[in-house]
Amino acid sequence: MKLNEPVRIDKFLWAVRLFKTRSIAAEACQKSKVLMDNMPVKPSRIIKPGDVISFKTPPIIRSYKTLQTIGNRMGAKLVPEFIQDITPADQLNLLEMAKLASSMGRPRGLGRPTKKDRRDWDDLMDSDSDWE
Repeated sequence: MKLNEPVRIDKFLWAVRLFKTRSIAAEACQKSKVLMDNMPVKPSRIIKPGDVISFKTPPIIRSYKTLQTIGNRMGAKLVPEFIQDITPADQLNLLEMAKLASSMGRPRGLGRPTKKDRRDWDDLMDSDSDWE
């Protein structure tokens, strides 16, 4: 396939390694997670260089500007020649806050807190109120 030739959005998202498979990219389009001009797009939407593509990855919306188009999958080192990450800084800060919030909770795999865990938590909270 030639460079800068119009290409389907699902194929392009797969080619620039934003999605692991083309079917996952197409499914994201069908579920209205991929946006152009703040409007959901179908997997068959044709994109050109200069188009801005956004997709929802909770808790943020990532945005990329298309520099060149190609339909063939490429190596990860070549990706910056084809897309530019233009995600706003406030969205990236929101992602960092979400990562910090998730690391503050219980470690994964421990299940629900026990009664003893709850009592220990209550004792800790009561001892913090003494500092005020």
